[in-house]
Amino acid sequence: MHVHVIGAGLAGSEAVWQLVSRGVPVILHEMRPGKSDPAHHTGYYSELVCSNSLRANNIENAVGLLKEEMRRLDSLIMRQADAHQVPAGGALAVDRTEFAKAVTDTIRNHPLVTVVEEEITSLDFPPEDYVIVATGPLTSPALAEAIQKVVARDYFHFFDAAAPIVTLESVDLDVAYKASRYGKGEAAYYNCPFTREQYIRFWQELCEAEVAPVKDFEHGMVFEGCMPIEEMARRGEDTMRFGPLKPVGLPDPATGKDPYAVVQLRQDNGAGSLYNIVGFQTHLRWPEQKRVFRMIPGLENAEFVRYGVMHKNSYLNSPLLLNDDYSLRANSHIYFAGQMTGVEGYVESAASGLAAGIYLYRALQKKAKLVFPPETAIGALSHYISNPEVKHFQPMNINFGLISPWDGPKIRNKKDKNSAIAAKSLKILENYKNFLHD
Repeated sequence: MHVHVIGAGLAGSEAVWQLVSRGVPVILHEMRPGKSDPAHHTGYYSELVCSNSLRANNIENAVGLLKEEMRRLDSLIMRQADAHQVPAGGALAVDRTEFAKAVTDTIRNHPLVTVVEEEITSLDFPPEDYVIVATGPLTSPALAEAIQKVVARDYFHFFDAAAPIVTLESVDLDVAYKASRYGKGEAAYYNCPFTREQYIRFWQELCEAEVAPVKDFEHGMVFEGCMPIEEMARRGEDTMRFGPLKPVGLPDPATGKDPYAVVQLRQDNGAGSLYNIVGFQTHLRWPEQKRVFRMIPGLENAEFVRYGVMHKNSYLNSPLLLNDDYSLRANSHIYFAGQMTGVEGYVESAASGLAAGIYLYRALQKKAKLVFPPETAIGALSHYISNPEVKHFQPMNINFGLISPWDGPKIRNKKDKNSAIAAKSLKILENYKNFLHD
């Protein structure tokens, strides 16, 4: 009997770690660097292909709570993210190269990990073996076809996009200014302020800019959680101003007033030499990106070290296919983890890998099934993706709406209520950890 993990992304790497740290040998199958895909640029494991931010870090935010739960469960991804973070205000952002390199070194150097650099095109493993499929939203066509045969149901798919990265030295710092919204936390973002006239011209050009051909993807399918900026612009003149270009709480030192709109730049590497354009995931042609995005005040001479790209994401109809321990209902020896299960986001993907690894370990030890409770953020995710009552299923970030509702004394203040939910979740998690050792 062998344990296989297919894919060394965030979910796969975390699943491997949870298994080997409990003494279970793992065969890790990863096709990169021999064969890559449209989004990855290196051969490192857990490469962050879109933003370098793991989002909010405080537990009054659901993803902050999820991260804290993972830390308490010895998450490799959280350990390396904390070790390689870069300034990002109240968010946890990382030096993407150093982070991925550290994860890769940890996994590859572990004595219980056998790495096989190959593309898996079939799930016909020996029946006594166990498998965690964590190939992510960019699963290769051959493996996607093999998975479809196993699940006997159609995939869904949607568009996702990555934001451009510029060099800091090419940003006009006489125009762009550092500030945190409402002055809270560290001033980690550079802000590029628009006047109304500048914004209208930019919006008009963005709406008319030429997009790259869609190729073999289906037309018109865009996931709301990662909306290309040009698609957002086409929804209305003010849509961006109520989204990633929201200016409130970011007064321009030159005027003392909030600008009409603002584009934020977030540090992308440890040296502070690269910044990504927050919320500007895009499918524009590269020459159009250079032309239109240089209309942003302060980016007139921006040097782009990476342009935005569009790629296809695939995910399962999990509520009809998966149990709440991420195992396949039709075959309990096959588990899935990561974005292909319908959890959306870096942290959520890693959390699903963490949970799948722990669940599989318990199965190997012939221990009773013990899933994370829905009062915890980790448990809420697995409950969401496996709940057959979920209608019109699509990928979901963790949020307090997924976690079991607060049942204590009434709390009017939202932040205080979230803090109470988080405290309850962490207490339940500690009790759960005690059961894990049984």
